[in-house]
Amino acid sequence: MAKVIATISLKGGVGKSTVTAGLAEFMSAEFGQRVLLIDLDSQINLTTMMISEQQWAELNKRGDTLASLFADAVNGNNEYFHLETAIQRGVSPVKKVTTVDLLASSLDLIELQEDLSALRVSQERSDGGVQFLREAIAPVVDYYDFVLIDCPPNIGPVTLNGLAAADAYIIPTIPDFLSTYGIPQIQNRVRRFGEEIGRTIVELGVVITKYKSNSSVHSSTTKRLRRDPTIQHVLPNYINESNAIAAAAEFAPYGTLKVKYGNQGQFDQFRGLTVDVMTEAREKIK
Repeated sequence: MAKVIATISLKGGVGKSTVTAGLAEFMSAEFGQRVLLIDLDSQINLTTMMISEQQWAELNKRGDTLASLFADAVNGNNEYFHLETAIQRGVSPVKKVTTVDLLASSLDLIELQEDLSALRVSQERSDGGVQFLREAIAPVVDYYDFVLIDCPPNIGPVTLNGLAAADAYIIPTIPDFLSTYGIPQIQNRVRRFGEEIGRTIVELGVVITKYKSNSSVHSSTTKRLRRDPTIQHVLPNYINESNAIAAAAEFAPYGTLKVKYGNQGQFDQFRGLTVDVMTEAREKIK
């Protein structure tokens, strides 16, 4: 049975999409896992990390993105979204990553947010319009070992669809005041939403990103997060600030994960983080 994990942060620029992409690629190349990536963020960063912008433009033109799923939801039909053609098989610019698939995002999700919010408020559906994604992926979800959902940096209706489909979530954050400020809000909202839909969405932990070992702010903030009784877990492997990891967001061919993410400790950090997430998921998701 697939472990479905949402990646969520209320602060942009914390490496949310890079963490999601890296986890999928390491799960595949290092551990032989079958992974489905779901990009719910209208900024399409995860999508264009895994396929080229030209490929994305062709998908968008054909309607083979998640914008079609939510457009069908708003319009009350099933005209445009077809799961079989929307899933992009074997994505990733890394040659050795062969078992990662993708449901792509679209800039058109921006315009659909308001319509989805109106649908939720109207109470036309007993589930509040948050189960569209879960229902859509149900036919294929158990083909995968992991499903990773990149949520937008808000708690709007698209994010709620991601959470409703998820068993658990992680929170990437830079260890500074502004980036960590919204963590309690995420935890409280996810807890209340879990109560609303009648099941627990498990917190796997906080992921420290863009860590600077020479920064007193980063060091003290990380220690504070580790001592915070409201935070379930800070995952032990951090992702350091790195030019190589920043450059990995660009779609370009790579022979190996070490070439893409860097071989001066970055590869080991991402591999360690992947082990952390897989271990937490297998222990906490029942």
